[in-house]
Amino acid sequence: MYIFDLDGTITDTNGIWLDVDREFLARRGLPHTQEYQRVVERSILPLAAQFTKDYYHLPESPEDIMAEWTAMADRHYREQVQLKPGVEAFLRQCSAQGLPMAVFTACRPALCRAALERFQLTQLFDRIVFAEEIGLEKRDPRCFVELSGLLGVPLKDCVLFDDSPDNCTTAARAGMTAVGVYDAYYAGRQEELKAVCARYIRSFEEVLSR
Repeated sequence: MYIFDLDGTITDTNGIWLDVDREFLARRGLPHTQEYQRVVERSILPLAAQFTKDYYHLPESPEDIMAEWTAMADRHYREQVQLKPGVEAFLRQCSAQGLPMAVFTACRPALCRAALERFQLTQLFDRIVFAEEIGLEKRDPRCFVELSGLLGVPLKDCVLFDDSPDNCTTAARAGMTAVGVYDAYYAGRQEELKAVCARYIRSFEEVLSR
């Protein structure tokens, strides 16, 4: 089964979350630190919200923080999100060939569905799985073991397409085949991504059948 991350893999949306983080903190006059960004960029939203509350000693609940983040990102996902080059053609090609596909994302469910519906891609996937329903971060190899169980597909038969070096590392450790997808957000970590993946692509145009 082919499994696709959403942000930075199918959609060009990693920058949206960086903007959301910065705006959220700016509203409160708080600094956006590298330490903070390193943690939240790897976390599922509930854990990122709890960390944000603790890190900045905020009075808001994690649920309120997530709601504010989601509201800030909603318009981008519904109206402005763009696909990564070649990905729509590749997904439709795989669907036409009868290859089973799934989405596995740390994105909020409503935002993910809005993005996929914008391009009528939802029906191409056999399953959409949200990391928050598993309750583990993608950097935890157990997350991919749980995903394999939910999909009913052995780890060795799963191919993950993901832009994050951390996600690809943990998927490979769990027993999946990882394909690294270039995204500008991780531009400084491309050699790391290449090292942990069975294959690395700059664009999905590279894997289209000619």
